[in-house]
Amino acid sequence: MKRKYKLLIVLFLIPISGYIIYRIIISSNPNPNFYIGQKLDSLNGVYIYYNGGIGHTGKRNLTQDGYNIGLSYQCVEFAKRYYYQYYKHKMPDAYGNAKDFFDKAIKDGKLNARRDLLQFTNPSISKPCIGDLLIFDGHAGNKYGHVAIISNVKENEIEIIQQNPGPFAASRAKYSLVKDDKHHFIKHQRILGWLRK
Repeated sequence: MKRKYKLLIVLFLIPISGYIIYRIIISSNPNPNFYIGQKLDSLNGVYIYYNGGIGHTGKRNLTQDGYNIGLSYQCVEFAKRYYYQYYKHKMPDAYGNAKDFFDKAIKDGKLNARRDLLQFTNPSISKPCIGDLLIFDGHAGNKYGHVAIISNVKENEIEIIQQNPGPFAASRAKYSLVKDDKHHFIKHQRILGWLRK
């Protein structure tokens, strides 16, 4: 009987220990080449900062008039800070995770009123443009999704700039862009679509 209880305790402790270790890893800074808050890149004078582990969160960044930019060094914070500083844009709904920026009920090319931006699905009748917010769905390792800004568009490729892609990932990434007779498609299985001012 004692052996059975020991086995149950071990089976109970393994997932809890694994979860604690996982939380420590994603909330710490595993990359000694950078420090949290370090400037890494910029787009039109708006900086990208290093976040450490993807789960690390800093203080809430608010404008002087109280508009919520987001949690420091997260992907949402850069996207909203860029739109606020470069476009002077405030989203009517200033909260939500990255994947929440995209509303699956809105049709391609229609207004996303919560964000006050036009929304395009992936694939879309509209080609992505520089400055569009690119929205990624969540996955097992990150249920909140991801948001980046399209920094360059070519015939068959887009480039994005992003904050908090992971402690060892680059601030810029490129994805293939495919066009058929009517639609433009960014080749990445988690891209929901893009939003445009």
